[in-house]
Amino acid sequence: MGTSVQVTPLCGVYGENPLCYLLSIDGFNFLMDCGWNDLFDLNLLQPLSRVASKVDAVLLSHPDILHLGALPYAMKHLGLSAPVYSTEPVYRLGLLTMYDHYLSRRQISDFDLFSLDDIDAAFQNVTRLKYSQNYHLSDKGEGIVIAPHVAGHLLGGTVWKITKDGEDVIYAVDFNHRKERHLNGTVLESFVRPAVLITDAFNALNNQLYKRQRDQEFIEAILKALRADGTVLLPVDTAGRALELILILEQYWDQQHLSFPIFFLTNVATSTIDYVKSFLEWMSDSIAKSFGHTRDNAFLLKHVTLIINRNELDNFTDVPKVVLASMASLEVGFSHDIFVELATDAKNLVLFTEKGQFGTLARMLQVDPPPKAVKVIMSKRIPLVGDELKAYEEEQERIKKEATLKASLVKEEESRVSHGSDANVADPMVIDVSSSHVSSNIASSHLGGHMDIVIDGFVPPSTSVAPMFPFFENTAEWDDYGEVINPDDYIRKEEDMDQFSMLATGDGLDGKLDEGSAHLLLDSTPSKVVSSETTVQVKCALTYMDFEGRSDGRSVKSILAHVAPLKLVLVHGSAEATEHLKMHCVKHVCPHVYAPQIEETIDVTSDLCAYKVQLSEKLMSNVLFKKLGEHEISWVDAEVGKTDDMLTLLPLSSNPPAHKSVLVGDLKLADFKQFLAGKGVQVEFAGGGALRCGEYVTLRKISDSSQKGVTGAQQIAIEGPLCEEYYKIRDLLYSQFYSL
Repeated sequence: MGTSVQVTPLCGVYGENPLCYLLSIDGFNFLMDCGWNDLFDLNLLQPLSRVASKVDAVLLSHPDILHLGALPYAMKHLGLSAPVYSTEPVYRLGLLTMYDHYLSRRQISDFDLFSLDDIDAAFQNVTRLKYSQNYHLSDKGEGIVIAPHVAGHLLGGTVWKITKDGEDVIYAVDFNHRKERHLNGTVLESFVRPAVLITDAFNALNNQLYKRQRDQEFIEAILKALRADGTVLLPVDTAGRALELILILEQYWDQQHLSFPIFFLTNVATSTIDYVKSFLEWMSDSIAKSFGHTRDNAFLLKHVTLIINRNELDNFTDVPKVVLASMASLEVGFSHDIFVELATDAKNLVLFTEKGQFGTLARMLQVDPPPKAVKVIMSKRIPLVGDELKAYEEEQERIKKEATLKASLVKEEESRVSHGSDANVADPMVIDVSSSHVSSNIASSHLGGHMDIVIDGFVPPSTSVAPMFPFFENTAEWDDYGEVINPDDYIRKEEDMDQFSMLATGDGLDGKLDEGSAHLLLDSTPSKVVSSETTVQVKCALTYMDFEGRSDGRSVKSILAHVAPLKLVLVHGSAEATEHLKMHCVKHVCPHVYAPQIEETIDVTSDLCAYKVQLSEKLMSNVLFKKLGEHEISWVDAEVGKTDDMLTLLPLSSNPPAHKSVLVGDLKLADFKQFLAGKGVQVEFAGGGALRCGEYVTLRKISDSSQKGVTGAQQIAIEGPLCEEYYKIRDLLYSQFYSL
């Protein structure tokens, strides 16, 4: 049998809940994403709590709450201690996303599920990989290779490719084939016939507008509200799809010379854009080329103002403006408070660019028709005064006394143990050399090791520190140049340097928090949260436009047919969307399609039989390799033998039979069209995807309908009379392949 593969959903199937799945490959357990929702519902984490301690590695795909929101909580409370892998943008922007969520919650509640320290601890040991970088796991994961690839949904978003014994397992959720202003499209289509593909059905029933039409309607809706002296609120995430919206507004304002102010308001807005400026190599080709030619950074914003203090909007109270504010759910954060202010005025507009999570205020407002009034909870933190302050101080004093009493009891116990040890010493004036060597942590930290401590008069117990002027013998080695040191003792790990940098510069927090956030972190004044429920009359305009950055249903079906996995696992989508895509894929993609329930383990082990063989030196000495991209290929005729209980390929004992030439390569007609044009051949696309070359020759790709889902081989037909032009085109076509 092939590589053993099992998939167990922990959250995010037959619904739109956060994403979290357990993927086991030959006994090595991957946690694919570790998401939570904006409500921080603990019930969603129950399945994860039962397997967290068994996880061997965590792979993060996107830097938003739905893909990594539960990571700090799981590491603090659920026993998750596995190494984490992601791209650099997912690590950095994910960290800022968690900061923003924590600070937004802390301002309106006594949020205690995790702290900023817990967030830092969870992200401290993340291993950051580059796109297409093959990372070889060790120890229990020996033989497994992981590699991140472009997903196209969020900056740094990842399609994970996991390889074991030549079989690929692809995890591709929330991908986007469309090229956007700041992101390239996904590379999922470049994978052919993986053993297992895990993907989502989120958009299986949705079809999107053309990008140009969607962008035009987006701008027109905003300008209509602004020209009516209204304010436009765009509830957005911290560091995800907000980046695409910022570029759309920035570019249009620049082209049309508009003067309406635009604000990007989150607790970490400044840090977010500062980091994004340095991630140009992770963005679209157009942004990279623009920077390469003109040194123009697309995120050096001229029209969008970054603010981290809501009070800065007070200077623009009566001015038409656009505000992008977190959170997208409207549950907490700046967007919640701004919505309450804007909702009662009919000239204002709240424009949703993503579907709200279930149970949130945003989802409630996106129903058709929208509600005329909604109940919201308004909360704020105020300092304690009077009797409440006195009661708080008394409680703190009681806690302090209890801690002091506990410490004194521990000290007395240690003292009692010490005296018990001293009673066992026969002659206190005799130095017991075997017991007089004490290890001192202080000495170790300053002198680089454990030093001998000689104490005259008595032998100290093992539980006590040196009571009399200990002598530290310096046993360091010296040479002609001075003291010999070990350079490794002075090297700071990259993770430590990152943490030091975060402390020195404020990192994600950037030292520029909203005043309420800074008060929470820097001021220890006793405070409490006061909440009240109020009814808000919704008179403003409410509009939803799809800027989620996911492939639509039609595109998903086309991509899956092209990839043609041997086995397909569907997750994350409504029950209706999941069943619809499952039925389609059974008919048109592959017969083995699975849609498991929560905590249902499915075995998707490949039916292929794979064997490890070694190539004998005698065989390799006669093989001629040809370069094919990053690989070298060759045709080999051999027979299988056994050497030292290992299967080995040996040269044939007789002359190898002749074989037909094999052309290796993947030809795209669009690329070949440009190639022919460069050779001076008049070329154009005709109907049906055919490529007309010159006056007489036509090229077209032919697929074998009898081989459903097989995309590894392709046939190209050359039609035309046998003439000089025909042979020229054929030779140019052959030059695009490698002949074996």
